[in-house]
Amino acid sequence: MSKKWTFAATLVAATVFVGCQTAPPPGVEQGPHGTIGYDVFVDASPPGARIEVNGEDVGPSPVHIKVFGDKDGTFHDFGSYYYTIRALPIATNQFAQTKVYQTGHMMTPEDRIPQRIYFDMNQPTPVYPAGAYPPVGGPIYVEPPPVYYYGPGPYYYGPAFRFHYGPRPYYGHRRW
Repeated sequence: MSKKWTFAATLVAATVFVGCQTAPPPGVEQGPHGTIGYDVFVDASPPGARIEVNGEDVGPSPVHIKVFGDKDGTFHDFGSYYYTIRALPIATNQFAQTKVYQTGHMMTPEDRIPQRIYFDMNQPTPVYPAGAYPPVGGPIYVEPPPVYYYGPGPYYYGPAFRFHYGPRPYYGHRRW
């Protein structure tokens, strides 16, 4: 009789903890990994600038791009740290412009998906340190350099075991 109650309690607990997933609002396009599609309008100061999304050309500005993101309105992690949108100049004395958004890969912060992106091609491109992208939605996460361990040396402060063999060292006085 006890086994029946245990099985019934387990079945009820599993049913309660599994829960139900709410359906997205009607008219929303479903994407891979439980994402939904967001429409983002991309424009540039002189129309006709070429727009690239993650290295792929999507056409001249103004253009609508579809971004698959999480249901809370943030970029989804599809295996990349950043989602990059770039505008290429069409005339001389113009500069390439880049917007970089964090996707939340490996517990990094994630940015919200904007409704509109505007590029001013006449502004000079800012200079950033090597390996760092411009902060769009907040602080940027730059991976620290790898740490190499060369064995127990003078800079290793972790737990250690030392074994002394032979006679004890004599320091000029006796302890009783």
